[in-house]
Amino acid sequence: MAAENRRHIALGNAKLAAIFAEIAGIWLVLAKHLFPPFWLILPVATYVALAIAHELVLRARKKAEIASDFYQRGLARIEDRSAGAGQTGERFLEPKYLYAEDLDIFGRGSLFELLSQARLPMGEDRLAQWLCAPSDLATILQRQELVAELRENLDLREYLAVTGEALRLRLQPESLIAWAEASPLLPKGPWRGVAVFLSLAAAASLMVYFTRGIYSPLLIVLALEVAIRRWLRPRAEEVMHGVSCNAEGLLLFAQVLERFEREKFVAPQLQAMAAGLRGENKNRQPASILVRKLARIVYWIDGEHSLLGHIAELPFLYSVQVGYAAEAWRRKRGRELRGWAEAAGEMEALLSLAGYSYEHPLDPFPTFVNDSGAKAIFHGEQLGHPLLAAARCVRNSVSLDHTTRVLLVSGSNMSGKSTFLRTVGINTVLAMAGAPIRGKSLQLSPLALGTRIRSGDSLQEGRSNFYTEILHIRRVFALMKESKYPLLFLFDELLEGTNSKDRRIGAQSLLDALLKNGAIGIVTTHDLALTEIGAAIGSPLRNMHFADQVVEGKMFFDYQLHDGIVTKSNALELMRLVGLEM
Repeated sequence: MAAENRRHIALGNAKLAAIFAEIAGIWLVLAKHLFPPFWLILPVATYVALAIAHELVLRARKKAEIASDFYQRGLARIEDRSAGAGQTGERFLEPKYLYAEDLDIFGRGSLFELLSQARLPMGEDRLAQWLCAPSDLATILQRQELVAELRENLDLREYLAVTGEALRLRLQPESLIAWAEASPLLPKGPWRGVAVFLSLAAAASLMVYFTRGIYSPLLIVLALEVAIRRWLRPRAEEVMHGVSCNAEGLLLFAQVLERFEREKFVAPQLQAMAAGLRGENKNRQPASILVRKLARIVYWIDGEHSLLGHIAELPFLYSVQVGYAAEAWRRKRGRELRGWAEAAGEMEALLSLAGYSYEHPLDPFPTFVNDSGAKAIFHGEQLGHPLLAAARCVRNSVSLDHTTRVLLVSGSNMSGKSTFLRTVGINTVLAMAGAPIRGKSLQLSPLALGTRIRSGDSLQEGRSNFYTEILHIRRVFALMKESKYPLLFLFDELLEGTNSKDRRIGAQSLLDALLKNGAIGIVTTHDLALTEIGAAIGSPLRNMHFADQVVEGKMFFDYQLHDGIVTKSNALELMRLVGLEM
């Protein structure tokens, strides 16, 4: 980039010199008559050549700046300082996703922001789908292989980061695909040819009028065009206005497709995708060329309300011609657009996971146990939270299987119970998406994930914290019954909104029902009365805890998971430490 800056400065100075040379030349020619006037062309030609070269240098410098920013963002992610610098994905945060809010899947500083390097909405959509719902085992294993191949393809990720950075994007894949697959609106037959003929006839009759002053042919043509326009324009307008994108968005889509078409992949799945985009199996032009053709049509659509569009409307039937062009494209290629969008989305989501894997080489892929008995297993060694800085991320091991199916984790306030749940949950999300996990190792069976970590009162809906919690837990139970995979449940401060007696009875009943349905999970509590349910449930439940210490008036947490029940609470000590008189 430094070399580009030097060229930028040198060419800028040279352009100024050419301007001064032209001014001096004008004075020498007009005032002193020292040179013939045609010599004034030389500084002008020099300036034009320098301006072209300068524009190329500016583009190269802009490209270098974007590439540098791409690597700077990568370093920020590696150094755990990337929060707020990427796409947050908040548009995907919906109530139907059971764990998205609990586990910070979307939002500032979220998992989506850490992972996503997509340039197209299709890539963001696909990545969000992977993070919000578990994939089947065969897909996960295949995805791991593809991510491993793409991990080292830094050039491809850099190209996508640089491509289209300055474009003003407006691209809604769902609406665009719906438009492309919609039924034709404009009539077939000779009518497009009639519209073209009338436009040519209008041009010819205008020439006759201006050269010979005869206006009757023009009036006849215009009368016919008014009739055709009155009939066809409403349909043409509906065709044009159904394209919910701008040309810049389509051009970026085309550039991304073109790069995928050129890429030399090793995995058969990626090779098949690239061949499909190139049109090899259908003997057609590559998808990138066909999308560029649509982009050119959209440029004309965008120009409908320009001065040129208004001038050309009647004599040349502008809207009818453009509407027919758009209709012809979607009749011929509209059904293929969905496949192109899905391929681009799949590749961008894979590259996002590959980028994360490349930037975190110590994070391994999980291994899956395909237990024919459909028993749930989760063995994580030294698991950490990927959204926490490495310097303050304390790692813990977790083991859940047919012998220990529930961990009941007790501990004081601020001791790390909620973070522990989120660590287990977010690594499960990564595993079921086909991504590397943050930890030394993770062995698990395919799992459905249900959490209840965050909840609160709803003033507008008149719901208490307890009522909100049990409604959410009901949804977790529904997931357990609907999913083809065993459930991994993560409940923080289970049933905290009721008294200790009802809480203990209710928690025991809930856990009994979950265990009967083959689920495994973790429950946290600071209410020591809740730990008594271990005696009733028996060996499937294991009590563990997080501890704290007060040394010289300061409270310390080690955030390490210990065996057994916590022996003390820190609530009173915390109140004293903040200055409350106790």
